[in-house]
Amino acid sequence: MRSSSPIAVLFALAFALASIAPAVAATPSHAKRHAHGHTADSKGKTSGKKAAPAAGRSRSAKAPAPNKPKSTGKFKTQTSSTRHARGRVHPAARAASRRLRNKTWPRLASNDETGKVESGNFQSVHLAMPPPLRGSHESLVHQNEMAEADGLERILDDSDLNDRIASGSLVPVPVSSALVVNTDLPENRRYCRPWTAKFLADLSQAHAARFARATLEVTSAVRTVEYQRQLRHINGNAAAADGDIASPHLTGGTIDIAKAGMSAREIGWIRAWLIPLEQQGKIDVEEEFRQSCFHISVYKSYTEPKAPEKSAPLNPASMLAAHGR
Repeated sequence: MRSSSPIAVLFALAFALASIAPAVAATPSHAKRHAHGHTADSKGKTSGKKAAPAAGRSRSAKAPAPNKPKSTGKFKTQTSSTRHARGRVHPAARAASRRLRNKTWPRLASNDETGKVESGNFQSVHLAMPPPLRGSHESLVHQNEMAEADGLERILDDSDLNDRIASGSLVPVPVSSALVVNTDLPENRRYCRPWTAKFLADLSQAHAARFARATLEVTSAVRTVEYQRQLRHINGNAAAADGDIASPHLTGGTIDIAKAGMSAREIGWIRAWLIPLEQQGKIDVEEEFRQSCFHISVYKSYTEPKAPEKSAPLNPASMLAAHGR
């Protein structure tokens, strides 16, 4: 019995090894791959956990690349590079972007043919403030030349002024809820030329439509030569009463509109409203800063209708062709 015990033990070990061998052979291949390196989840993220190295292999052996997850077509798979690119924005960069956005307004660009707004088509428009409409010696000379071309005479004194008011060549400043006259002006100096009155009505209505409950104020209208000479003694900035650079107020075609109390947006809007009229030769504008007003000379052409464009005459050949149809 004692001599046969080692042989029996050997047979038992052989039987045990024979029973274990089929289980080892049936181990899945992906389990062997996960035994090396990092494991990957369905989003392509690494879990950071390492499996124990397989028996009989070196730890330095590289694990095979995991299968890339398939995109569903609606969302793109997020990779590590995109995650790093979407890091936090520095506060200074965010503040600079906000300042730039406040300086521009988005404007939808429309299709010229259909008039419909194209989606995603935006343009940045800078809100530029029109520059001040400063006067000059040449501008004052031009205003006098235009008054002479319109056949206007300088009003000499109060007697001459009252006669022109009675004849209707001067009309009252068109006071309304959108336009007032400075109460310091004498009653007989709250008059102007008819085309100047039309200009004031148009400007005040457009201004009130743009700025609700805002009112324009006329601080000066018609003057006389006698009054202008007196004004020169107390106001060195006043224009002359005679000569080529005399004050255009003496003809009744010029008015002053106060800038005091206006916001920067109102001033910019009035400048933009006046510039096209000056370019058309219908007015001249001088923006004064000591008295803080818009000095505007209005000409007869402001109320004159635009001349119709002359069509090119047809040549005889084209006339005969037209009659033959």
